[in-house]
Amino acid sequence: MRVVQIVASIDDEAAGPSYSAPRLSAAVARAGAEVSLFSIGARPRDIGDGVTHRVFPQTLAGVPVFSQLRLSAAMDQALRQAAPTTDILHAHGLWLAPNVYPAAAARAAGKALVISPRGMLGGPAMAFSASKKKLMWSLAQGAAARAAALFHATSDQEFDDIRAMGLTNPVTVIANGIDVPPLDRPAPQATRTVLSLGRIHPKKGLDALVRAWSRLGAATDGWRLRIVGPDEGGHAGELIALARTLNLSNVSIEGPVFGADKLTTYRAADLFVLSTLNENFAMTVAEALAAGVPVISTTGAPWAGLVTEGCGWWVETGEASLAAALTEAMARPPAELADMGEKGWAWMRRDFSWDRIGREMLDAYRWAATGGEPPATVRL
Repeated sequence: MRVVQIVASIDDEAAGPSYSAPRLSAAVARAGAEVSLFSIGARPRDIGDGVTHRVFPQTLAGVPVFSQLRLSAAMDQALRQAAPTTDILHAHGLWLAPNVYPAAAARAAGKALVISPRGMLGGPAMAFSASKKKLMWSLAQGAAARAAALFHATSDQEFDDIRAMGLTNPVTVIANGIDVPPLDRPAPQATRTVLSLGRIHPKKGLDALVRAWSRLGAATDGWRLRIVGPDEGGHAGELIALARTLNLSNVSIEGPVFGADKLTTYRAADLFVLSTLNENFAMTVAEALAAGVPVISTTGAPWAGLVTEGCGWWVETGEASLAAALTEAMARPPAELADMGEKGWAWMRRDFSWDRIGREMLDAYRWAATGGEPPATVRL
């Protein structure tokens, strides 16, 4: 089976699709497919496992408005040329030109289109630049979505988001995978750490996290809160100002970390917090658990398993719920938090291996391309 995966870009290491699209491509290739990954960028990356990565220049890159759409005439043409000899075109994300091109190519060649929304249909995500998204939906994205032979949701929550848009296409629910490193917890430090890592954006609920931290008062003595990630739209400055207003000396807002430095940052934490308003999956939760760190997540992300697997807390969004969970978690002895982290690490190894995800996705592709009895992951 021949598969072309399409994503606007994998250049931003902090963006979820920059990790998930290449790793899914490699996993599907290991499962037995011939896979290419198309993206806009300057130079191809070594994806590994025989995956061919093709990059295309952006058209009208210096023109306002058009540059934001990531137009690429070269990608559009390459997709139309590749489609006749391809079984599956799999687009990752929404709202940009590379998320629309595959629909036209698939339709012209009579091939199956698969779409992964990557969290972009969630309520809070839809609220940002809502008028632009409404226009894009009416002009092109809606028709492309309705043409999909199959949607890919990474959680039950994202399945509900797809249906809430009025889309009745079949959906395969397959989680993202995670690379699980060896379990290696450093020695306890005198100052204990609560970590939040990811994009510093209003949808992440970080202002509620900072206010929750302020509610804890003396309970934060001997602790620090680190908020680490790339700033989007100046939100980091807003959080710094908020922490200053609340007179919080043990809160730091820091720039992004990548690769080995990111794993070191996770491992140095006693507790990870995701305060988000909405996520389709939340790779940072999986990354924290894979590093052996227990997690507090809001119900804005689909991680109810934190409770059932004994490796964290799953609480309502908002500062009151976050403050209550932080109070309970930070009162636990270091050894007890470490035991919870080890349970999370074992859970990631058991249920979130990329090889398992690759096999499940290839089964879903075969069904989308040829029909027959749907696999267990597909909901009609």
